[in-house]
Amino acid sequence: MKFQDAVVMRMPGRAVGPESFAFDGRGGGPYTGVSDGRIIRWQANESRWVDFAVTSPERDGCVGGSEREHICGRPLGLRFDEKTGGLYIADAYMGLLYVGPHGGLSTPIVTQANGVTLGFTNSVDVDQVTGVVYFTDSSTRFQRRKFVWAIMSGDDSGRLMKFDPRTRKTSVLVEKLKFPNGVALSRNGDFLLFVETTTCKLYKLWLKTGNLEELMEFPGFPDNIKRNRNGEFWVGINSRRGKLVRWVISNPWIGKAVVRYVPLDVTKIRGRGIGMGIRLDRNGTVVDVLEYGKWNEVSEVHEENGSLWIGSVIMPFSLTHTIPNSNNFL
Repeated sequence: MKFQDAVVMRMPGRAVGPESFAFDGRGGGPYTGVSDGRIIRWQANESRWVDFAVTSPERDGCVGGSEREHICGRPLGLRFDEKTGGLYIADAYMGLLYVGPHGGLSTPIVTQANGVTLGFTNSVDVDQVTGVVYFTDSSTRFQRRKFVWAIMSGDDSGRLMKFDPRTRKTSVLVEKLKFPNGVALSRNGDFLLFVETTTCKLYKLWLKTGNLEELMEFPGFPDNIKRNRNGEFWVGINSRRGKLVRWVISNPWIGKAVVRYVPLDVTKIRGRGIGMGIRLDRNGTVVDVLEYGKWNEVSEVHEENGSLWIGSVIMPFSLTHTIPNSNNFL
């Protein structure tokens, strides 16, 4: 699938990076997190973004740059609990957070698991039947500002976890992962799909048995996964893998040497610019590929009410596009 008539939705002020989207139980939104630590909501009747929540009480100097994101917060994955109306937030620095349906300052829910502090909380999904929350911690060694180091060094400290709000218990489901990123629960609640960004691989975890299956390897670096109302999944592909990046990642000793001796700004090696969205069926098989020639570094493709919302962790805007024959998707 290709499209050229997408609508550009600019972020307010100097904020950038609408990395993920969520819609509340009434269909309101989308909501998205941006680089200054805010969660903002699209107010359709006014055609503008409005403030909804923040992930840190520290707001001085929070103007949208990455220099203070460890203080201001950097919200990434978002997911509403449709029963409570509250929003779960995966903040890269603050951990797994929760804010009520009226917004405001979010509350930390999980900051550590098995005695190890969350280092890079990234993606989140909620079982709307049980209320259980599934989320990823991409690295316990490297923070988000050093994500390139985590990838190049082959860091395997990432974890996939669950939080049960009834018992307040956090459990590690899978550990020793290489930059686990997007996670999505199946429509029946029997398995999770999640990706490793470093290896570009897609995995399926069967929740009852704990069996883990490797399903495929993507042509680029995967980011978020979102399930649509038909039980299919969209995977955002940040960028394609260039030969140099592929070679470095396949030889971790080289990446570790670069991490140790080369300044961070030099190690910001990105894949080949064009991102994409990949639609998977309920079993995780590719059924469609979405490409947009001018779009770089796709973080998420979120399908809702016949439209696609496309995010990026670095761009100052998102895209939205009405799906032709959208009832084929929904």
